[in-house]
Amino acid sequence: MDYLVHLSEGIRIFRRVRRAKKKGFKRYKGNAAQICRQVIDECWNEQFFQTSTGHFCMFWTRDFGWCTDSLLQLGYEKEVIKTLDYALAIFSKYDRVTTAITPSHKPFDFPTYSPDSLAFLLRSLNHADASHLTAKYRDFLNDEIKRFASLVLNKETGLVNRKQFASIKDYSKRQSSCYNNVMLAVLSEEIEKTNLLNPFRKYDYPAMIKGAFWNGEFFRDDLSGKNYVSADANIMPLWTGTITDKTIRKKALVRLHKEGLDDPFPIKYTKVGNETRMLAIERLVEGYEQNTIWMHIGMLYMDILKDTDKELFAEHKKRISALIEKHGTFLEVFSPDGKPFRTPLYLSDEGMLWASLFLAMKEP
Repeated sequence: MDYLVHLSEGIRIFRRVRRAKKKGFKRYKGNAAQICRQVIDECWNEQFFQTSTGHFCMFWTRDFGWCTDSLLQLGYEKEVIKTLDYALAIFSKYDRVTTAITPSHKPFDFPTYSPDSLAFLLRSLNHADASHLTAKYRDFLNDEIKRFASLVLNKETGLVNRKQFASIKDYSKRQSSCYNNVMLAVLSEEIEKTNLLNPFRKYDYPAMIKGAFWNGEFFRDDLSGKNYVSADANIMPLWTGTITDKTIRKKALVRLHKEGLDDPFPIKYTKVGNETRMLAIERLVEGYEQNTIWMHIGMLYMDILKDTDKELFAEHKKRISALIEKHGTFLEVFSPDGKPFRTPLYLSDEGMLWASLFLAMKEP
């Protein structure tokens, strides 16, 4: 359904990557905080918050969802509301909530339907106190909740079914991932704050996620039974507040550190030897979502780390500040050795809206 959009966007991104490889990253002056503020301001295009000033110069539902709280804390309330209104206008026009919207204002899923799109959209609406938008698009949102339930929910278990869905790791092949089940829990919780219908109300998702994924030391990545440690599986249940148990939080964070996933800075999805199966398209950017260091989830990791290990938090924050100042911008992804991720067809994006997560991060 979205193949032509994928092709056109892929070509656009490749051309932009080629230019960036020749010219280098755009540098901003100042210290880490000043650089981050300039990046955020440049991500605002007077219509919506772009995910980056680079090749992801579009609206991504999950990325905006990660940044909503930090943007609000930093004083961008009007811009957040305007972004949500923009996204909902596009989504409702095309009758579907999707992963992203192209710079030419066309919604698309990548590579397939992702359960986190609707979850983060509703979360952002609630956290921004945008009940007027929820009311304005009530019928559309109810239809999307029904579509979500028909596509995603295993009615026998109450969990996400084992079909292939996109997620924070776009290319990964997982069987009812912990991440997507957390998104189901978030969706149900956010619906309860509205007058929208909730077909998930009868399920106790915190208990179900703990029972299905927690093995006593860390959260498993999916329902395949494999016992490798994945960053998103152990960060997202905690960061979203789906799991609030302090003992579980400490054990999960300790295990991520022992696995070396925060070395040299936060955080890698998995360590070498624990690579997950990927869709064939991942070969175009090989290694992009394996043991690379991702700054978005790294910031979410630090957000929960600050209340558990203040010393380690301070150490990581110092390293990331130096990293931002070294490159003069907020980069997307790094190779395991700490250098900007690069392949023959790809180069780490720059000027990420995720800079808001770092700038809004409060000291413990």
